[in-house]
Amino acid sequence: MNYPALEDLLDKADSKYTLAVLAAKRAREIIQGSEMLVDRKSSKPVSIALEEIAKRKITFKRNKTGIK
Repeated sequence: MNYPALEDLLDKADSKYTLAVLAAKRAREIIQGSEMLVDRKSSKPVSIALEEIAKRKITFKRNKTGIK
């Protein structure tokens, strides 16, 4: 079983594509040394990013040029 569940994550974004971009951007920040916002269950940056999104520590703002 994957944590967090995809169904829970899809509630936090308007589409699965937005979720993928959001997780990828946050994972890159974590790799570059950004502070983690949750107590991690995994050591993988993408998993940590998804946990942060699931706990609403990371959100997105849609604008005409992309996601911020």
